[in-house]
Amino acid sequence: MSGITYLRGDATVPSVKGVKIVAHVCNDIGGWGKGFVLALSRRWPEPEAAYRAWHRDRAAGGFGLGAVQLVQVERYVWVANMIGQRGIRTGSKGVPVRYEAIDTALDRLAGHARELGASVHMPRIGCGLAGGTWSRVEPLVEERLVRRGIPVTVYDHA
Repeated sequence: MSGITYLRGDATVPSVKGVKIVAHVCNDIGGWGKGFVLALSRRWPEPEAAYRAWHRDRAAGGFGLGAVQLVQVERYVWVANMIGQRGIRTGSKGVPVRYEAIDTALDRLAGHARELGASVHMPRIGCGLAGGTWSRVEPLVEERLVRRGIPVTVYDHA
């Protein structure tokens, strides 16, 4: 049985008390403009600005598959930009999702969540434009977050 709570609703509006991290998957080429990021940008400008600056300064290190950038958007709300897809198009190498990168990012996210005492809120990461399947992502979320005692809520857009 899953330790993940599933809700219909908007992952950018988590309704629980305490510190919250809204986690999502980004690509490794600096693209921001389709999918869940549009909902994030409508709610807060900071995650997009931080992601674009992170990509622009990638030579300084840190930006790449499996990386996580935490951006504080409200007193008790953070957004985790997680690099979990290569490019943005399905092609000869398959879909953009990179499960290993999502696994690494979730492992890093767990550390941040523990430090902050935060719950994690997300759409079905990696399963929209990235082309992944939830049957492959869900066990990663279970292993990296839920089994470490971090409350996770997954939102299916209403």
